Amino acid sequence: MAPVLPLVLPLQPRIRLAQGLWLLSWLLALVGGLTVLCSGHLLVQLWHLGTFLAPSCPFTALPQVALAASAVALGTGLVGSGASRASLDAAQYPPWRGVLSPLLVAGTVGGGGLLVLALGLALALPGTLHTGLEEGLGTALAHYKDTEVPGRCHAKRLLDELQLRHHCCGNHGYKDWFGIQWVSSRYLDPNDQDVVDRIQSNVEGLYLTDGVPFSCCNPHSPRPCLQSQLSDPHAHPLFDPRQPNLNLWAQGCHEVLLGHLQGLASTLGNMLAVTFLLQTLVLLGLRYLQTALEGLGGIIDGEGEAQGYLFPGGLKDMLKTAWLQGGVARRPAPEEAPPEEAPPKEGLPEA
Repeated sequence: MAPVLPLVLPLQPRIRLAQGLWLLSWLLALVGGLTVLCSGHLLVQLWHLGTFLAPSCPFTALPQVALAASAVALGTGLVGSGASRASLDAAQYPPWRGVLSPLLVAGTVGGGGLLVLALGLALALPGTLHTGLEEGLGTALAHYKDTEVPGRCHAKRLLDELQLRHHCCGNHGYKDWFGIQWVSSRYLDPNDQDVVDRIQSNVEGLYLTDGVPFSCCNPHSPRPCLQSQLSDPHAHPLFDPRQPNLNLWAQGCHEVLLGHLQGLASTLGNMLAVTFLLQTLVLLGLRYLQTALEGLGGIIDGEGEAQGYLFPGGLKDMLKTAWLQGGVARRPAPEEAPPEEAPPKEGLPEA
């Protein structure tokens, strides 16, 4: 059987291959470590912003898979650097002969599979953020007033921190607050006629106002923040409701968070692509180096030409051999036939 993609490697090319692999392995370890940091950063961001994502949003799977894949790539780079360095020393290489094969299998099947999966998720999952944020932010706004409801008592604080930190207001804009009751009923005066009229005028019995929470205020505004009666052009002197960005954050939190998370996912996807490329080069180089040295019987400084390859035989021949071996193993042994009786000897005529 002819080997797959054979490559003749004399002594000097083998040395240059080992030196190049040592450098690539350390580069893979560096990029793998940076990818671990990017994955961990995105995971921490999602942990802080998880309240504003729908529970059914699958985006959280991306940093988890990427973290596992980059950790395997980091380990592959560290082990590969040691193996490539040892392949230059006849005294250090023999212990690595039993390590290279498991490393190649684990790096190809485990690390390669995880990297391909993480790359696929980096391409597919950012599109799910739009729906996840739409549902999550809508739920957060609806429970802003529930400061005394178990499980929802932190919704107001988290949403205020979100709007202040990311300079946003509402889901898609400040007018989103006009369509929900964001003031708790315990702070409403039931004897106030204006409160009664507002509640009775709403079909669902909600207290709706054309105001926003304080966290929507822009501290860089040159005038005091206006939070109430934003729809009334005569309520505030010299105030143009068509330009609320003078007092309020102009962008909605949906747009801000979508750009923020998709930017982190894009950076992580680029890091995963570079990691996948480096890991492929390192594993291919280690395979050629391993098969070349094994062809020389593990002799490092052999002067003869060695042949490196990916597989010892073609894929068709390998499958055929495996099929024939499996067929021989499944074929039952033939039953032993009873010995045939010798034909009776005919008597010779008497002379």
